[in-house]
Amino acid sequence: MKTEQNIILDFSHIYPEDIERQVKGLKRIDLTDISGTDMYCTEEAAAEIRKRLAPYSPCGIHFLDSGNYHYATKFFIEKIREPFALVLYDNHSDMQPPEFPGMISCGDWAGDVVCTNPCLEQLILAGPEQKTIDEIPSEFYKKLVCISREEIEEKRVHEKIPLIDMDLPIYISIDKDVLDRNSARTNWNQGEMPFPVLEGLLLEVFEHQRVIGADICGECSLLEPFRELMEDEEINKIINDRLYHFLNDCLRTSRNFSTGFEKT
Repeated sequence: MKTEQNIILDFSHIYPEDIERQVKGLKRIDLTDISGTDMYCTEEAAAEIRKRLAPYSPCGIHFLDSGNYHYATKFFIEKIREPFALVLYDNHSDMQPPEFPGMISCGDWAGDVVCTNPCLEQLILAGPEQKTIDEIPSEFYKKLVCISREEIEEKRVHEKIPLIDMDLPIYISIDKDVLDRNSARTNWNQGEMPFPVLEGLLLEVFEHQRVIGADICGECSLLEPFRELMEDEEINKIINDRLYHFLNDCLRTSRNFSTGFEKT
């Protein structure tokens, strides 16, 4: 049986060095020695990441580093062995046509899992502008439910609820670039969603469906100027803490789920 574990996938050393001492039960998996991972993931790198994640289940809360590594969601959800839905909060669709055959990337991984994951029944994408949604290739539409930034801002999310299969358990993936810059700082262009709006959307999910696990990406870049980096890291530390505790509380409440991930 695979272990339920709250995990940091450390691709770039963006997370604090002492995070494991600050947060009880958190396990860091150092992936910085694997080449071929930044934005694009080679077959060799994917094989090594899978090897290091082999002991762990898709349950729990997983931090994935910056948006350059959002494709790592794929490695968690491919462990799910029952029909499920993926709920993706993102400022981008992550369904661009692949540039390099044989490699997944941060820009095309969601389209890849729609086409290749046999247990994925639905992908609910929430957050991109409507013009971004309109650019999604038509072959993904059969499994796709999209909720645009405009529909969220106009409080029209309820119009999409009949399209969602509420009987499916779900896995949640959050790219913090869906949030406004008061809430998070990422290495990609960002949306305009305040954190309380994301909280409300997440609560709706937890109230109606069983949640298997969740991941969070969207850290800033270590290549930023020092003063900007310090400011951005402080903002992200706050939002990571809020997201973790919010998700952890919801998971425990919804299915008496204990992650062993508590702040000391």
